[in-house]
Amino acid sequence: MIVIVKPEATEKQIAHIVEKAEKLGLKAHISRGVERTIIGFIGPEDVLRVIPLEVFPGVERVIPVLSPYKLVSREFRREGSIVKIRNRLEVGGKKLIIMAGPCSVESLDSLLSVAKKIKAAGATVLRGGAFKPRTSPYDFQGLGEEGLKYMKQVGKECDLATVSEVMDPRDVELMDRYVDIFQIGARNMQNFSLLKEVGMTQKPVLLKRGLSATINDLLMSAEYILAKGNFNVMLCERGIRTFETATRNTLDINAVPVVKQKSHLPMIVDPSHGTGRWGLVGSIAKAAVAAGCDGLMIEVHENPEEAFSDGAQSLVPENFSELVGQLKKVALAVEREI
Repeated sequence: MIVIVKPEATEKQIAHIVEKAEKLGLKAHISRGVERTIIGFIGPEDVLRVIPLEVFPGVERVIPVLSPYKLVSREFRREGSIVKIRNRLEVGGKKLIIMAGPCSVESLDSLLSVAKKIKAAGATVLRGGAFKPRTSPYDFQGLGEEGLKYMKQVGKECDLATVSEVMDPRDVELMDRYVDIFQIGARNMQNFSLLKEVGMTQKPVLLKRGLSATINDLLMSAEYILAKGNFNVMLCERGIRTFETATRNTLDINAVPVVKQKSHLPMIVDPSHGTGRWGLVGSIAKAAVAAGCDGLMIEVHENPEEAFSDGAQSLVPENFSELVGQLKKVALAVEREI
């Protein structure tokens, strides 16, 4: 249930509404917009129905939330959310964000070299996996904490924010010391223990759509994070499994406008995993910008033939730089910028 507060409502009136509801076992989440303050109440529907919230001083109207995801929905927050990274970068506004870098952190020197080049091309976030969930237990699994240390060092030296995948609730505290954004990978989209754990931090989270997840599944997973108090969530479309075998996955470009209709959270697109083929990354990246995404995640490696993982879908820095130039033109056409 959502309570829309009158513009002239006092902080005391808002606190009274929240206090009354919390005594009945409801959890309140306050969203302060440009024109309105909205209070979302999460809890048993029967309790929500018997509280006469409409008569409370300062209440303008009460709206039931029909969707199963409450805090994620456009009903809770009509304007799009802005996720701040390092209190400097903003995701969800007019300017699109580009996250780029290797699939896996392989060495300090290689990471630093590619970071300098993606920075020069226009990227603002360095991506790199320190813990790598692989289909085969015999494939490279990442450098672990050593890789995280490289991410922090390189991010600081190149003035880039950093994002890396967290796989285990027990690693959240460790990774919190090294990276600026937690990535929840496709295989962990419904790892609810992990979602709750990152939800108890205030660090930005990039939540990737699961391999066979519906859009509603993705939004419900995001709800777990917001329900724990962390509203700094970005959703990511990275392709889903279908019967098609021409590409690694089928990137659902429809997901971008659909999520924008259903949710206030920013939407990132990963054309690298979405196609699995570097020659297709540019076309899908441009389509994603045209469709209204808030940012892109693109894999870049200086020598894809020697990459420890996902070399087939990685752009070399020169191609990445050229693509960013093309993306700027597409962004301009849809009244955005890079």
